[in-house]
Order: sequence, then C-alpha cells, then structure tokens
Amino acid sequence: MDSSNVLVDCGSIDDEGIEVGNFNVEEEDDDACWEPKIDMCFSSLDEVKSFYKEYAFRKGFEWKIRTSRKGRDGEVCYLILACTRERSQVTKSLCTLKTRPTMGKNCPAKICIKLKEDGLWYIQKFEPDHSHHTSPRKARLFKANKKMDLHVRRTIEINDDAGVRVNKTFQSLVKDAGGYENIPFNERDVRNYVNKERRAIGKEGDGKALISYFCQMREQNPNFFYEIDLDDDFHVKNVFWADARSRAAYEYFGDVVTFDTTYLTNRYDMPFAVFVGVNHHGQSTLLGCGLLSGEDTESFEWLFNSWLRCMLGKPPIGIVTDQCKAMQNAIEAVFPTTRHRWCLWHIMKKIAEKLSGYGDYKRIKFAMKEAVYDTFTTDDFEEKWCSFIEKFELQENHWLRGLYNERHRWVPTLLRKYFWAGMSTTQRSESIHAFFDGYINSTTSLNQFVKQYDNALRSRAEKEFEADFTSMNTTISCGSNSSIEKQFQGLTSYASTSTRLLK
Repeated sequence: MDSSNVLVDCGSIDDEGIEVGNFNVEEEDDDACWEPKIDMCFSSLDEVKSFYKEYAFRKGFEWKIRTSRKGRDGEVCYLILACTRERSQVTKSLCTLKTRPTMGKNCPAKICIKLKEDGLWYIQKFEPDHSHHTSPRKARLFKANKKMDLHVRRTIEINDDAGVRVNKTFQSLVKDAGGYENIPFNERDVRNYVNKERRAIGKEGDGKALISYFCQMREQNPNFFYEIDLDDDFHVKNVFWADARSRAAYEYFGDVVTFDTTYLTNRYDMPFAVFVGVNHHGQSTLLGCGLLSGEDTESFEWLFNSWLRCMLGKPPIGIVTDQCKAMQNAIEAVFPTTRHRWCLWHIMKKIAEKLSGYGDYKRIKFAMKEAVYDTFTTDDFEEKWCSFIEKFELQENHWLRGLYNERHRWVPTLLRKYFWAGMSTTQRSESIHAFFDGYINSTTSLNQFVKQYDNALRSRAEKEFEADFTSMNTTISCGSNSSIEKQFQGLTSYASTSTRLLK
C-alpha cells in the first residue's frame, strides 16, 4: 500500500478519483499510518479534528485550534491546528522570584487546512517537529484526551451519594481498570466532576433544590414530612424534615427527647438540630432534625412548631437541652406542658471555667459534686448545697446563684420522681452527631446534606434490625436468683414471641 494513500479508506472515492479521509483507528494501528501528508483531504471539518487529535495522542502532545477564518458565506473555510505549546515563553510577572510554570515553548508543530471548491478539506501545510519533548505514555493526561465514559460517571455519582470519599472512589476505578495507565483521567478530574454535579443539583438555588428533593421523598412515602422557611429572596432560612420511620418511632419512644444544636456541619455554617429518643434496645433513635439560620428564639419556635405539626400535635412529656436561653423561651412558648431538663454534663463541665479562680478550687469542686451526686432527698441536697456555699463564701457567685434558682431543671435528686428514659444529658444527641460524621463534612452542600442524612438513617435502621435479631435469638440472664424475676422473664419472653407470631 502506498504511504501517501494509507491514511484514507480507499473504498470512498469521489467523482474525480480523489481519496476521501474516512479513517478507522482499529483497522490501521501503525503510527506511520497517522502521519499527516500534504494534500491529504477529508470530507468534513470534524474528520480533520478527529484525525489530528488521534495523531497528537499517538505522538504525545496536546493540540488546539490556533486560527480559523470564515468565507463570504459565514462558514469556516481555513483552519490551523497547532501544538498547545506554540505560544511565547514571555512572562508578564515583574518578580522573577515568583514565576509560574508556563506552557509556552514557541513550538512550530501544526497543520493548515483549507476548504476547496470541491467541498473537501485539504492539508496545505504540515510542520511535524516540536521544540520540546513529547511522550505518548503521558498523552492520556492532556485535557483533550481525558474522558469519562457512562459507567465511570455513574460509579462516581453512586459513590458520592453513598458518602464515599473521592480518593477512595478514584482508587476503586484504578483497581477496576487494572492500573493508572489504563484510565484517561486523574483524581482531580473525579473531584471536579463531583463538584460540578453538586453545583448542577443546586443550580436553581438551594431552596428549589431542597424542595425538589423533599417532593421526591414524599412521592416515595407519603408520610415523609418537611417544612422549609424561605426569606424574601427565596434563600433558605430554616429547614425541618422527618421520614416515616422517625414519625412512627415517636409514637413509641417520644415520651422523652433530647434536643441539641451544637453540631455545625455544612459549608453554610447552619446549626444542625436533632430530636433524639431512646428505642427498646437502648439505642439512640432519630425523631426529626433541621437546619437553622441562627440559634435565636424565633428560629427555635419555628422548628418546634414544625416538629409538633409533624408529630400530629403531641408534645413530648420531657425534653433535655443545654442552658440556651433562646431554646428555653421557645420551649415554654411551644411546649408549655413539657418538663424541661438541663443537660447535667454541660453544667458540671463549666465548673473549671466558673470556679477555678478560687484558692480552694479543688475543695469547692469536690463539695459541689457531693451535693449534686451524693444526695437522695430534697432536704439532703438543700443542706449540702447551702453548707458548701457558706463554707467557701460563695454567696456572691452569680453562676452558682443562677444554678440554684433553676435547680428544678437539673439537680438529679429533684428530677428523680419523673420519667426520663435514663437520660440526664444530651449525650444521645452527641452520639447521633458521631454517627453522622461518617457521612457529612464541612464542605457538604444543603442538598447533599439531606441525601447523606437519608443514607445515615438507613444504616441506623439496619443497626436496629440487627439488634432485633439478636434479641429474638438470645436471652439475658436474670440479675438475681429470685423465682419471681425468672417467672416474669418467662412471661415477657412468651408475650414477645406471641406478638412476633401475630405479626
């Protein structure tokens, strides 16, 4: 076969006997077959570009459209395809100590293409030499050669929805392809694709994107509940949502809940607020959550009212929070019949901050803990508290005086007569936060946030399902040798089995 004709498929010839450049990479695999020649012709501009792209890939350089001209009809009639390093090396930086890498190398490599009267594109000029090294092995890293097929894009999207980190996704793609040399993209490209998709999800604005997602969730299950508070510019102020499982769990485990907003997660720095209860396995169960624009009384009232509507107007019997005044005001306004308890852990944690300046700090700390933890009646607490206040002359301490005035909200002895489901702190909320750490980070967008929340909730449901299985197949030994306790255990086990059979 003549080398001048090897670039074209001889099966395609026009009326004048001119060979037209319909090439096939799979049929001709020799690099020499892809060397441009003067007067080589092509039937379309796209074929010219595809041909030079393949040639550049095989030679190991990146190409670009350097020049294009249009004819009288407004269509392109002349084109120069050149190496991207054809530009000058001149830098605009005045400081030689802070120069940046430049691609400029005054590279002369190029082809000039012209459309002639017969409607074919002819190569008029070809410059094969480069002023720099080329590497076919590294050609896959050039932007023009990078590509992600449908399978790769789908894998990236699925992993991102599942909360898999980008570096882990990239490593799995490398493993699947059999090595780095077999994938025409790098980790940065995967990261850019993920960020682009996330921006596309929220391109209509966070408010519209969230509404779209929530509507989708409601279509899947009519018991999915959500409310969004938007400002005049259609920006998200506050968000609340609860899935069907959370609403059903509240009927059984909603007597006492903890509420906490100390977990700032998304890139907008909106506090993540969670309502948490305790299920029949002693596990934390999510009863709804929200994102707030601020930790003020107005935001809390909006959230509590949304949650109350979600739970069909049934307020909890007790609620455990920290000492936030705005939160307290909102609870008194929305849940007037609910007993409000302060988190004991948060209070005792402040002892060092509030009392370390006293000379007898260690003794004061011990005396205060003794009054809080080692008293079992109201009179005992009053006696020990007043005694340690007088002994260390702490009557003027504003923090201690405020705690004493609100003692009915936090002192264990005074709250023991009420049912609290074993909760005296917001540790249940903290455990939920730790649970979400595997799914959400500081760069999570609002739309991505609710998707990852759904993934985390599914995992939490599976943990409860596993606990149900363990409970069904095991028995906890009695704590004593009492025959009454053993009889009670047998009756409850029989009742539980009967209930499962009925289901």
